[in-house]
Amino acid sequence: MTAETLVLSVDAMGGDHAPESVMRGVALLAAEGRPVNFLLHGDEAQLRPYLDADPKLARVCEIAHTDKAVSMDAKPSQALRGGKNSSMWNALQAVKSGTAHVAISAGNTGALMAMSKLVLRMVPGVHRPALAASWPSPRGASIVLDVGANVEADAEQLVEFAIMGAAYSKAIHGKTDPSIGLLNIGSEELKGIESVRQAADMLKGNEFGLNYYGFVEGNDISMGTTDVVVTDGYTGNIALKTAEGTAKLVGGFVREALTSSILSKLGAVLASAGLKQLKQRLDPGNVNGGVFLGLNGIVLKSHGGTDAEGFATTLRLAYSVGNSTFHQDVEASLSRFQASHPEAEEAVST
Repeated sequence: MTAETLVLSVDAMGGDHAPESVMRGVALLAAEGRPVNFLLHGDEAQLRPYLDADPKLARVCEIAHTDKAVSMDAKPSQALRGGKNSSMWNALQAVKSGTAHVAISAGNTGALMAMSKLVLRMVPGVHRPALAASWPSPRGASIVLDVGANVEADAEQLVEFAIMGAAYSKAIHGKTDPSIGLLNIGSEELKGIESVRQAADMLKGNEFGLNYYGFVEGNDISMGTTDVVVTDGYTGNIALKTAEGTAKLVGGFVREALTSSILSKLGAVLASAGLKQLKQRLDPGNVNGGVFLGLNGIVLKSHGGTDAEGFATTLRLAYSVGNSTFHQDVEASLSRFQASHPEAEEAVST
């Protein structure tokens, strides 16, 4: 592995269908010919056959053997107590040591967040990491955070999410001045819970270079009203799962309508190119993968139930993030925030 080549540290045993979905996803990305190598953490007896069957894959992969894995139903506290030297733990340690640039796992979300905080620590000035996801919209894609890392978030944490989300939008989607919306139950200033209203007051001052739009509602997420949508992890995760379920429901309705009669089947054949594009846009796997923002290192979470193509999508995102400079943008924005709100920095250190 050369110094110029990006190294992705993969928890090969994490996920509902690991290691098969993980290894086949790695093979899909490897076949694209990008300058990337893979450090695979897991049981060599299970991983080696994939490399033996694909010499091209073997040339860009290295196996770091461990027979320990974090179960998908383990509580974060259990994972921390018994997860040392597991495939998940070792994937994170490789980033900490500098052996790899990015860690990726489809494993237990709570365990991954807890281990990431312990192994990599937080960026100074950040209370908690946030899980950021790309959300398809008519304008391309928006960033939504948090989508599951934190059940609750106070006003200062929501502002931190906004800062990190803006930096991530610049790095990944090329937005020069991304607009930021706070998810709320209405656009009126008096609506919403106290933490959201307080965060809005802090963002309105624009003391740290953010393009604050105002409150947005649930329908604004998919419409792409703003480039970044900020919320707590409880609300964000429900919104994400609702959108995924709706996409599957609509896809099922379309398939049912196009196979209900001979005439509709003929129409489907004539419109096959357009229907293929629609299927791709409705497939949640095409936007699979979230990034934990706020850590001293880059960690990506793939859906636990993803298939090979979905995991490959996460790896492509990892490749993009690994080649970006969003950490510098985050640090610069956080410095401006802390300068204008020193009480926020004191809260982190206490």
